[in-house]
Amino acid sequence: MSEIVRLTNVHKWFGNNHVLQGIDLSVAKGEIVAIIGQSGSGKSTALRCMDHLEQINEGEITVCGHTFGAHIPRKNLKQLRQDVGIVFQSYNLFPHLTVEQNITLAPRSVRKISKPKAHDIAVAVLNEVGLIDKISCYPEQLSGGQQQRVAIARSLAMGPRLMLFDEVTSALDPQLTGEVLRVIEKLAGEGMTMVLVTHEMAFAMKLAHRIIFMHEGKIHEWGDADMLRNPKTPELRQFVSNGL
Repeated sequence: MSEIVRLTNVHKWFGNNHVLQGIDLSVAKGEIVAIIGQSGSGKSTALRCMDHLEQINEGEITVCGHTFGAHIPRKNLKQLRQDVGIVFQSYNLFPHLTVEQNITLAPRSVRKISKPKAHDIAVAVLNEVGLIDKISCYPEQLSGGQQQRVAIARSLAMGPRLMLFDEVTSALDPQLTGEVLRVIEKLAGEGMTMVLVTHEMAFAMKLAHRIIFMHEGKIHEWGDADMLRNPKTPELRQFVSNGL
């Protein structure tokens, strides 16, 4: 399988806080990787660095063929952002735009797609997330789970090769969490390459090909679902006992 993501000796500081301390990670095409760890372990920062939302201080990152790093001249990020979709804990929908307008804004402005073609894309991605009946609604008319599914649809509308999910269910109650996780599971079944930062341990065990446990800015342990059933280190053992 071809490689979609590679992080090589990635370091990131926020002031004196050394958040990422030499991260090495690769993700193959079609692979689903779940990143877990305590708050402050660096997992969300690692994810944001993959989309160049955070600029690294040392090392090198290649994502969908785009290479960037501390000592590599910063290039136009437009193509990278078309190849990578990212969904956050907060939905970040524009409240004054309908669901369709939220979804079609980027395809029309960035990819210069015609209004009829953008509408067809909106219909397709809303069918994908099970919300075609909400196409004319405004965000305030939707539940949190529905808004998060629209946020996923908005990312899918750009035709990404990689999807990044940063704690997308942490603000939702269990029922709404289930709605969103089913959409992610459907994408997995269709072969989408995904990296998920998540606190949903059972979901990670069910879906991920590989689980990465981060601790104090480093990849501390990694493996398949059995890793969480039989932790090798006391740090992961303690984390799992709190989370499962």
